Amino acid sequence: MTSQSTTTTSVLIVGGGLSGLTAAVALGIYGIPTILIERRASTLQHPRADGFTPRTVEIYRSLGFSQDEIPEKPADFKLRRVRVESLAGKWFDELAWNPQEDEKDVEVKVYSPYNGCTTPQDLLEPVIQKRAIELGVDIRRGHEFVGLAQEGEEVIATLKDDRGEVYEIQAKYVVAADGSQSRVREALGVTRSGHGHVHSTKSVLFRAPSLVSYTEKGFTQFTIDQPDLKGLLLVYKDGRLVLHLPNDREFTEEGLRSLVYKAVGKPESEIDVKFMGSSRWDVGGFIAERIGIGRVFLIGDSAHSLPPNRGGYGVNTGIADAQNIAWKLTSVLKGNSDPSLLETYEAERLPVAWLRHDQIFARADFKTLETNGSTRKVEVELLEDDAIEFGQIYRSTGILQDTSKDLPDAQLPDAWAGQPGTRAPHVIIEVEGRRISTLNLFGRHWILLTSSDVWAKALKEVCIQQNRSLGVVSIHADGAEFLEKYALRVGGCSLVRPDGYVAWRSATTVDAPKQILREALGKVMFL
Repeated sequence: MTSQSTTTTSVLIVGGGLSGLTAAVALGIYGIPTILIERRASTLQHPRADGFTPRTVEIYRSLGFSQDEIPEKPADFKLRRVRVESLAGKWFDELAWNPQEDEKDVEVKVYSPYNGCTTPQDLLEPVIQKRAIELGVDIRRGHEFVGLAQEGEEVIATLKDDRGEVYEIQAKYVVAADGSQSRVREALGVTRSGHGHVHSTKSVLFRAPSLVSYTEKGFTQFTIDQPDLKGLLLVYKDGRLVLHLPNDREFTEEGLRSLVYKAVGKPESEIDVKFMGSSRWDVGGFIAERIGIGRVFLIGDSAHSLPPNRGGYGVNTGIADAQNIAWKLTSVLKGNSDPSLLETYEAERLPVAWLRHDQIFARADFKTLETNGSTRKVEVELLEDDAIEFGQIYRSTGILQDTSKDLPDAQLPDAWAGQPGTRAPHVIIEVEGRRISTLNLFGRHWILLTSSDVWAKALKEVCIQQNRSLGVVSIHADGAEFLEKYALRVGGCSLVRPDGYVAWRSATTVDAPKQILREALGKVMFL
């Protein structure tokens, strides 16, 4: 192995899964020089995650992905699971997808203009990678992380390419998206705690188009319940199936094949099955003690390893991590914010990881499971998925909140009503003759929403004085609902960050709007 010359870049991303690729796109949009390395030679070949939440679709729409690229599921889509002896055998009973919410008789609220997405991860990754490359991100597959050193205002990363040659990249910042067994996290000496290891799962991927007919009743997930076989069989509309075997047993290839036929309930002679591979992965709950270490930031499974669950808290959490750190890195690298802005990444995202971790292990799927060496056992109140998805609050020096109030960690958006630190509410408004969601305004820039020309004028003057560019949207025709959802009175305003979170608001007009706005911007933008 020979050492190659050092390459320089603004951001090095280690890991090319969904979190890493999303961060790459979010940085590429702003023209930030970015290199992404990934040890896998290609994008994922296994469906893996396929439950992407409406909030995740909001993020991807803000990054410019269309319905054709990342399609929403139909409005009437319902994920259904049934307990069966086998696919072709006896069917027992439907299993409630989210028992604590299915039991409630509540009015359905619309918190987002989008539905979720059920496209498997292996089909999404190429779409996002393609966009990253189009935006100029340098993606290097087959390259491995070896080590790093933080030296002053740089991070020197040592890497190994697909020919086994070692080289270095000198970056201003590093984003670690290299999974639950993160080498970057280990190199930094960051420990993890949490519920611990639950079990290992063996997954078998195979193709059998004739079995798709079993989904005609609306079920796509089948809990296999036999005395000597327990598992979960997932059927995809493209003819692929995955059998998950949640135990710590070791299986031979021949043994796995026999279990597939047993789960299907048909002998090999009656169905055409093409085996496509198998993998083993650990199920458990682990949260990194730190996710912002100097100039290195952990996102996705590197920061928090969460088990598959019915709220979709795993991969979706990582995608939101990517959005959060990307706009902050951009602001600092472009000289628009002091580097101390980056300290808010850990302050905002680590509590999110812990809340989701605790919610998962308080629910029926995992509550009774024993773990090896659990370091966290807490009693928590079960929250609705919509509260966790749309209503978790950020607390950091980048949010101007009323600290005299004891605010919950999460609640439904209607209860927050545009509280600083929470996702800006979805309201349909009219802009330039088009009716759009307020959420369609966010994703690239700071936006001031107001029903008053006074605030709009003040922002324009402040931007001219500071040579900055911020957006302002005046809302008049649709003002009543906007004021209600954002808890403003006539003449108030709400300042929304590029990630769609409210950073500050003034419920009414004030005597010195320009001064108040200048002070607020200085604090939340770290000027």
